[in-house]
Amino acid sequence: MNPLTTRRRLPLWAHLFVLSPLVVAMVGCASGPDYVRPESLSVTKFVTVAPSASTPASPVIHGGSQEFVNAAVPGEWWKELQSDKLNHLIAQALVASPSLAAAQATLRQARHNYAASSGSTELPQVNAKLGAQRLGANNAAAGLPDGERTYDLYNATVAVSYDLDLAGGNRRALEALTAQADYQSYQLEGSRLTLAANLVLTAITQAQLAAQIDATNILLQGQAEQIAITRKRIELGAGTQLEVLALQAQMEQTQAGLHGIHNKKAQTRHLLALLAGLAPGETGLPEFEFADFALPGTLPVSVPSEWVRRRPDVRASEALLQTASAQYGVAVAKLYPQLTLTANLGSQALTTASLFGAGSLIWSLGGQLVQPLFNPGLRANSKALEAGLDAAKANYQQAVLQSLRNVADVLRTIESDALVQQSLESANASAAKALKLVERQYALGSASYLQLLLSQQQAQQAHINTLEVRARRLSNTVTLYQAMGGGALVPS
Repeated sequence: MNPLTTRRRLPLWAHLFVLSPLVVAMVGCASGPDYVRPESLSVTKFVTVAPSASTPASPVIHGGSQEFVNAAVPGEWWKELQSDKLNHLIAQALVASPSLAAAQATLRQARHNYAASSGSTELPQVNAKLGAQRLGANNAAAGLPDGERTYDLYNATVAVSYDLDLAGGNRRALEALTAQADYQSYQLEGSRLTLAANLVLTAITQAQLAAQIDATNILLQGQAEQIAITRKRIELGAGTQLEVLALQAQMEQTQAGLHGIHNKKAQTRHLLALLAGLAPGETGLPEFEFADFALPGTLPVSVPSEWVRRRPDVRASEALLQTASAQYGVAVAKLYPQLTLTANLGSQALTTASLFGAGSLIWSLGGQLVQPLFNPGLRANSKALEAGLDAAKANYQQAVLQSLRNVADVLRTIESDALVQQSLESANASAAKALKLVERQYALGSASYLQLLLSQQQAQQAHINTLEVRARRLSNTVTLYQAMGGGALVPS
């Protein structure tokens, strides 16, 4: 017997048996580097010099001391401000916001993409096929009788194919899709955190503007009274028309500033509507004042090793790093052999009645092993994705450093603004006392209108400064909650 003939007659399963050691060796392996989470932060604090255990206090509204504690941010952290109006508005926004709806849809899309790829790569593909053909043959051309003949041919087939994924390229692709779904999940979490923070900050700004409007109206009232006093002094021969004109000019400037504040307040309302998923012209939005908020007495500050796993933006950056690692693995897998098995079972007959008869059975079994031999593009593609992996590592490190800076800035600002508030509140009290004294002196004629105007301007600016710093202390608290990652849970 010819040994060469014997080899040719080996059945297909025997050839696959010869390849089985290679299959066993490669199946279960995945090309490219296995993803390893970045090492925990080596830093133990956010700033060089740790802030004081608590901030200084001022004897005014929103001037209390705040204590730094090692704790996680509450899930619904905005409730720490103790504003029912704010709680209701945020609850409405989390349901109605189009930006959140878009982020949720994008997350669903990423999960469906994973399910689609998983279904087409992890399991065999089975397809059923029915076909019918009208055929013609000329028997005379082959020297056969009957001449030209036409007939129908029907077939029904079930085809099965399966990619053994020897080099693990499909597994790496699924890993990349999983990481992309994680990225969209963190993006959604970050969108919720940003939406809530923007709502609170806008509400605080609206409260600040409302307080400025009240203060400006009081100032306008005082300026109108001074004009009336000056006119009486003119009647008594102790004043001049020049004083009245100067006071009127000052009052008009104050009135012009008031119009600008009203405009800004209207714009904050429009922004609140947008964030809540409403049109600017809709009714039902709350109007916020300083009295609607309480300054939280404790500020949660996690240690960096826990904090870095709560920040949605840092976690999203890590998900992109894992995606880049998996995509590099996919590119490496393309350099190795690809084995695909196929099987077909069906029937073929000249009539539909005999299509499923015993004598019409047809079948096939096949295997295809492909090894790239010369394809410079594959190697270049793997190098490009390896460079992308290096870029993702650097971007993750940059995201961590930027986030650390964000927290450090907030911590320093909280401590600094508490000290600033002490000085500004003291200056405001002194300016208010000075204004009352000058007003009495002016009414008695012992102070000039120039002294009065100067005292009014100083008192107004001192009061506005206190309103700004009170708003900043509330805003700083919100910014810290956001910088700490909100109420995100640490993943297991």
